[in-house]
Amino acid sequence: MSEAYRRAGVDVNAADGLVQRIGPAVTATWGDRVLGGFGGFAAGVRIPPGYANPVLMLSTDGVGTKLEIARQFDRYDSVGQDLVAMCADDLAAVGAEPIAFVDYLAVGELRPEREERIIQGVARACGLAGCALVGGETAEHPGVMSPDQVDLAGTALGVVEDGRALHAGLVEDGDRLIGVSSPNLRSNGFSLVRSIVEGIDLEQDFGGTPLLDVLLSPSVVYSRAAVEVARMAGVHGLVHVTGGGLPGNVPRLLPAGLGATIRRSTWHPPLIFEWLSRVGDLDDADLFGTFNMGIGFVAIVTPTAVDAVIERFVRHGHPAQLIGEVSPGSGVELAS
Repeated sequence: MSEAYRRAGVDVNAADGLVQRIGPAVTATWGDRVLGGFGGFAAGVRIPPGYANPVLMLSTDGVGTKLEIARQFDRYDSVGQDLVAMCADDLAAVGAEPIAFVDYLAVGELRPEREERIIQGVARACGLAGCALVGGETAEHPGVMSPDQVDLAGTALGVVEDGRALHAGLVEDGDRLIGVSSPNLRSNGFSLVRSIVEGIDLEQDFGGTPLLDVLLSPSVVYSRAAVEVARMAGVHGLVHVTGGGLPGNVPRLLPAGLGATIRRSTWHPPLIFEWLSRVGDLDDADLFGTFNMGIGFVAIVTPTAVDAVIERFVRHGHPAQLIGEVSPGSGVELAS
């Protein structure tokens, strides 16, 4: 390697070593559909069988400032799952099956053990989503990022049958809303969370678990269940509840002239949201307009499909319940 490059802060030898360390975790997500060898310049993935006119879809996202809490406590094991969930679940929300994933990791200084933990988390989550981790990039940015700083982003590739993608035009008056439970914050609203917990001991007990563990609990990956649900009769839409919460995301699936009523009494938000409300002096508009409040995914279905869709989510380990309905109007009304 160039000695001058090393003095400038980039350790190519360490980067090469990292590639070897992560190889088993990455290739474990591959099946016979992946084309190309590990460590090459690019890799490909065959489209699964069963599609007559496949349409490829892409989604890209990051982990956001949840990474800052992970950095402060050197707790990186779960952030890879957050990344995959944000991307794969966006694809699933339109009915696209995630088939491949690539990540981009930028660091101020290469620390192979840390990077290995992050990428192993990405690989584990790709297994949950049913997609192959086919490549990625780890970039060292000395002098631009502080030595312990990390940023993480990714892109997921999915496939859906032409004409079968879910969209707002399918939703009808009288459709029902099924809420799929999220036990935690997932990866949204952490700029507000960090402002609330600044100066607070995150190692304090929170119902038998350190508060830090609650905050860094990994995002649920809904994509396998959601893709199956998208193919069921009577399903008109799926909503991935991310930044902006239910009021900010459900309207993305509502046609002009239709609104949704969501009944808050139909589920109990995890206790972390009540704690954030109390400690951060947040009102309901702040809470519901920022966080998922315990609903990570929403299915919009015909009345006759409600029971079957709930059963399908439950079969995948995701508790779900009827939380509202579609009716003439606009936006989301949060009712008692």
